Order: sequence, then structure tokens, then C-alpha cells
Amino acid sequence: MTPYLTMDDLDMKGQRVLIRSDLNVPLENGEVSDDFRIRMALDAIQRSRYAGSVTVVCSHLGRPKGVDPELSMAPVAATMAELTGFRVTSVPVVVGPEAEEAVAAAEPGDVVLLENTRFEAGETKNDDAVSDGLARLADIFIQDAFGSAHRAHSSTVGVAERIRSAAGPLMVAELRAFDQLLDNPERPYVVVLGGAKVSDKLGVIENLLPTVDSMLVGGGMCFTLLAALGHEIGSSLVEDDHIGGVRSLLDGPDGHKIHLPTDVMVASDFAEDAQAEVVPAESIPPGTMGLDIGPETASAFAEVVTGAGSVFWNGPMGVFEWERFRSGTEAVAEALAACSGFTAVGGGDSAAALRVLGLEDSVSHLSTGGGAGLELLEGRELPGVAVLERWVS
Repeated sequence: MTPYLTMDDLDMKGQRVLIRSDLNVPLENGEVSDDFRIRMALDAIQRSRYAGSVTVVCSHLGRPKGVDPELSMAPVAATMAELTGFRVTSVPVVVGPEAEEAVAAAEPGDVVLLENTRFEAGETKNDDAVSDGLARLADIFIQDAFGSAHRAHSSTVGVAERIRSAAGPLMVAELRAFDQLLDNPERPYVVVLGGAKVSDKLGVIENLLPTVDSMLVGGGMCFTLLAALGHEIGSSLVEDDHIGGVRSLLDGPDGHKIHLPTDVMVASDFAEDAQAEVVPAESIPPGTMGLDIGPETASAFAEVVTGAGSVFWNGPMGVFEWERFRSGTEAVAEALAACSGFTAVGGGDSAAALRVLGLEDSVSHLSTGGGAGLELLEGRELPGVAVLERWVS
């Protein structure tokens, strides 16, 4: 049993239910180009509808500086309606009389989608006015946006402090998956980290290194670690101010668990059609930059992943968007699919890579949150979860 209330614990019939979903999806030419997060949000929305409530949904989209028509939720409402067949009423505001009138006019089973929460300047400051405005729209609040639960905003924390609150099914599934990684994971426990910056993952490395059996590091972040070992990295991405910190991790008692590339794919230009060659990771030629792990490293990483009892992967091994520099990421993804243990993938780029390769259904858990998952693995509590109503024993 979870320590917090879930949708199953509440009688929602005839109630106004506000669901904070994660509908932060990419848009191209005014249309949703990847509906993964919308599909993942539908379980909570459908449960609310079937319970006979008026369902109000809110989410942010992008990082607008004020009202930005190009980041409106209207295309999300259209895609949601296409996916489900039910009507979704798109409201052009977040809070205030117009939103209240739309909710009041809705019948049980109806779905009302509010405008981009970040169009309200006070949203990211957990402003009382925005929190009060959202609370006036509902009797019950459901937190189902795992990808936003590490932010203390009005739509994740403020409204939950004002009305009954519970966790949605996606939130419950996400927390259980990360609990499985944090509490006695099956061995060997392997963590694969990639992406551009080691600074984004430093807390995770520090917290997990004592508990994992192997930590495989690729992507742009590996070059800071290679530089810390004194290797020549050419013009590869490096965070000079973190070299000392990673050097102490590499020299520490668990430093032997960190596995770095032995070969890398380099190019002289950061370009899709750049001439590429494989070189030793310890001697990248001047004027060239690493854009993917090499075939030797990809094979070694894949062997470790395939034999794991538990795997967490966050961050691609290279510039996977370009086919020429996709091999390393593809090798890790295929190894995850072949692994018989518990496999969890977090972070938008990693999830996108799985979808590009057609492997999104081949892992145990595909997370909707990058930053939130990393904060859990750093040992931190998520504000959007901490605020939820708990069982009283």
C-alpha cells in the first residue's frame, strides 16, 4: 500500500477533479509531433471520467515567457480528442471567471483542458493567487505529472495544499519503479548515464555509485571524466569546473565501478554529414570532437547491460538524432531490450531514442520524467509528492 492516497481511495462521483498531467509535448507547425506523454496521461483522465466526475486537466508546455500562442494547449486538446474519441473542451485561460464558467457548464464525464499553466506568471513561483484560482475549479486534486513533481509550482504543490489530493496511476507506477531501483535492486545493478553534461548527473553519480555494481558513462558527459584522467579529448565537450569533482569520484573507493569509453567516434565538425572516424578514447586528435562511443565500447557496454539484474538508463551515448552517430545509443537500447532483468529508462532523449528504434515496449519501465527521476535517485524527495494527502495510521 502506498503511503499517500490514490484515485482508488476517493469517491469522485459528482465531484470536480483537477488532474495535473504532464502534457509537455513537442509541437511542430502547430501540431503535436510526439504524443507519448498524452497517451501516458490518459489512464488518470479516463478513470476520472468513468467515475462520473467533471474532469479538469492542467499542464505546462515548454518554457514560455508570458503568453505565447505558439505554446498553447489547443493542439494538445485536439490530439487527446483524436486518441480517445471523447470531446475535450479547450479553455484559453488557466484560472479566473472564464475557467470557472467552463467547469461549471461541464457535465459528469466531460473533460476540460486548461491553458498552459506557465502562461500565468505566478505559476512557477507557487503564487497564492494562481493556487487559489486552481483550487476554486475543483473538489479533488490528482497529481499525475511525475515529470513536473520536482517543481514546487502552483499546479503541483500550491493547489494540493488547498483541496483533497491524491496520486494518479502514472505517478504511482513511476514511484514504484524508482523504489525498485533504490530499495534492494536485483543484482548486478547497472546504471548507464549519457547526455551532454556531467553537471546534470553529478548528484546521481555520487548517490548511486556506492550501491551499483557498474556505472557505464557515455555521451558528451564522458569527456569531462576522460579529461579528469588526463586524456586528450580534442575539442570535445568538457565542463572544466567539474574536472576536480569527477576526479575525486574516479579516485574514490567506488571509482573502479565507473566504466568509460575505450574508443569514440569523432568528427571535425558538429554536423550531420561530418566525416567520422573511430579513435582511442584516451587520445582524441586535436580539432576533433567525440560525437558517439565507438564500436568496441558499444559492444562492452551492451554485454554488461544484457547480463544485468536491474538497469537504469538516462541519456544517449551520442548524437543519436543523426544516424551516423547513433550506433552507441542503439547498442545500449538493444541490450536493454534483450536484458531479462528489470529495466528502467528515464529522460526525454533516452525515451525518444527508444521510440526512434522501435523499442519503447521492450523495457520494464519507460519513465515520463527526466529531472524528477534523477532527483529521486539522488535521494531527494519530490515536492509534488511530499504534499499529497497521506494515510493516517
